[in-house]
Amino acid sequence: MDRFHSSYDHLFFRSAIFRQRNLPPGPPVPDKVIKTDGTLLFSGQDIKDGQNAWQSLGGQEIGTVWGHGAYQAPDWSADWLHKEAVYMLDNMAAEIDGMPYSKLSDERKAYFNVLLQKDLRKNTYDPLSKTLTVSDLRASAIASNSRFYAGLFTNDPSLADLRDAYSIPENSLKDPVRVKDLTSFFFWISWACVTERPGQDITYTNNWPAEELVGNRPTGSLLLWTGFSVIILLAGIGLMAWYYATRRKDEDEGIPSVFPLLNEKQTPSQKATVKYFWIVSALLLVQVLMGVITAHYGVEGQALYGIPLAKLLPYSVSRTWHIQIAIFWIATSWLATGLYYAPAISGIEPKFQKLGVNFLFGALLVIVLGSLAGQWMGVMQKLGYVQNFWFGHQGYEYVDLGRFWQLFLFVGLIIWLLLMGRAIWPALKQRSESRSLLILFLISTIAIAAFYGAGLMWGRQTNLAVAEYWRWWVVHLWVEGFFEVFAAVVIAFLFVRLQLLKAATATLAVLFSTIVFLAGGILGTFHHLYFTGTPTVVMALGATFSALEVVPLVLMGFEAWDNVKISRSKTWVKAYKWPVYSFIAVAFWNLVGAGIFGFLINPPIALYYMQGLNTTPVHGHTALFGVYGMLGIGLMLFVLRDMDKEAVWKEKWIKFAFWSINIGLAAMVIISVLPIGLAQTVASVKEGLWYARSAEFLQQPAMVTLKWLRVIGDTIFALGTVSLAWFIFGLKGGWSIEKK
Repeated sequence: MDRFHSSYDHLFFRSAIFRQRNLPPGPPVPDKVIKTDGTLLFSGQDIKDGQNAWQSLGGQEIGTVWGHGAYQAPDWSADWLHKEAVYMLDNMAAEIDGMPYSKLSDERKAYFNVLLQKDLRKNTYDPLSKTLTVSDLRASAIASNSRFYAGLFTNDPSLADLRDAYSIPENSLKDPVRVKDLTSFFFWISWACVTERPGQDITYTNNWPAEELVGNRPTGSLLLWTGFSVIILLAGIGLMAWYYATRRKDEDEGIPSVFPLLNEKQTPSQKATVKYFWIVSALLLVQVLMGVITAHYGVEGQALYGIPLAKLLPYSVSRTWHIQIAIFWIATSWLATGLYYAPAISGIEPKFQKLGVNFLFGALLVIVLGSLAGQWMGVMQKLGYVQNFWFGHQGYEYVDLGRFWQLFLFVGLIIWLLLMGRAIWPALKQRSESRSLLILFLISTIAIAAFYGAGLMWGRQTNLAVAEYWRWWVVHLWVEGFFEVFAAVVIAFLFVRLQLLKAATATLAVLFSTIVFLAGGILGTFHHLYFTGTPTVVMALGATFSALEVVPLVLMGFEAWDNVKISRSKTWVKAYKWPVYSFIAVAFWNLVGAGIFGFLINPPIALYYMQGLNTTPVHGHTALFGVYGMLGIGLMLFVLRDMDKEAVWKEKWIKFAFWSINIGLAAMVIISVLPIGLAQTVASVKEGLWYARSAEFLQQPAMVTLKWLRVIGDTIFALGTVSLAWFIFGLKGGWSIEKK
């Protein structure tokens, strides 16, 4: 398997777009790391096993590597690099000038900085022998760093306070071999950050992270493509505004005065989807609980209001579950919506469709429970490297679940595709006005099932740069791309079905939005890869097209206004008020979360200083929950509204839920997460990423106060989700419906 991935990765990075000065597939992993006298420090297998040891700890769910991951604990690549540089400078200064580096004059500091940079930045990797040679002084620094991290991840009593600040439980690694492997991996990821590419004056990570001591500064390309991305953004906005001004018409779509679907009957498979939404509601509550615990670890380290919870539920597990469950409940809501409306599209219930819906429901439950249990076992060090890869914790944010569970989920998506296709197919054979829209519906369904397969394109020990590339296919293209298309099609179909839009109008709108979103979204994915060992051309493409991603979002006000008009159009439409209001919230968060907060961090020079800071979860929370979460809620409410068309909903709980969720999300970001991220950005620019992520900076009283202030938004948000779940279960229990 690894041999296949290695060959595939080689072909990918050698392709026409990515060919640049014969670069290898990502920063090379040496077979041996030796001192100048030939003494072996560690092998390439140690580095690869170290990657697996890091994954078993939770990987990107505890600290970051190359800026990607969690925001508790340091960025390990930046932290190792800074410690290595300080150690070497202090030793050089003591040996030559007889005093600590910090006591030297600026002139002498500059002299030693040059010596340090000549040592660290020079690429001493021999591609023929696949051997990396380091100086004796650097070897000593590696040994010093290795002792530090060994103590941090085991039980060094002098590092107890630091472990608490980083939410790292004592003896997180119980096997000395894994400790040695981990430090080998940490060396390699920092080596890639400071070592210049062959024949170039930039490092494998485009001089990221900012670190003056080693000469890591923004490159000219960063500035050039930042400026170009802004120009592209302005041009795109201008063209989009022109398009809307010349083509947009406020037509009367001829909305019927009487509810057109009042007498529609539900099929057995449609009725069977209701349990999906009960699980959605339950998972949402669990996800929010995990979010509360994870956020609280930021102020109390490893406890929840004095309860030593981290012994049973470490930070890396609670954060893993928080993110993974979000993906599960949002995807479940969307999949269930498709299953509900597929028979309604054709008016035909395929044979055994209900059985298929029930079988898929059981499979999804097994995937959810099995993957969450496996992740816990992996982090608790109960699985070997191979077992952890297959059944435990892969360590990659958003695709943390073990490979077996990934495959299981992929098969589940294929089953969903088959259930959808067989229900839609009879309608596709008819030459109706809605046929084009149905074709788009089917294509988006195929894309969702197929593109999750990108998460299977790396192996257990695939080069981290290549694994990151494929991971972003899942996170950016599967979640943010093709789910976006599916959502646009589903919403259009729902409005056409209610005769609120004409099929031709809806089809054109969906086609246009699909082209615009994917035109920027596909190549815009590269903005996640600026600093993960990819060629400079990746930055050029990413900067250009990620700016285009924002273009359609600046006009989301039109979509919101359209939905407002729909909600007010006829008396019977008011029954769909809260599903439609959820779509309005989606438009708002698309503009603010995906648009404004997304572009805040996307330009190369901004991301150079902001990657790995709390400015990223600002975008993450407002885009993932604000857009996709609210859309999942809206689709769920739409289906539940259709399941009992004559019922009159009591609005008390759903109204409170809607406003609390959205106000709480805004408060969480504005009062706490964004100010912390901006303060970190200032620190990153002035001192470097290592300092912005350090316990020294984040444990300052002002920073701790900002973390505590998150309780305000979190509490409002949590109350809203409880109210939503109460309302959903009340539709079955009767307390959410007006009695006749």
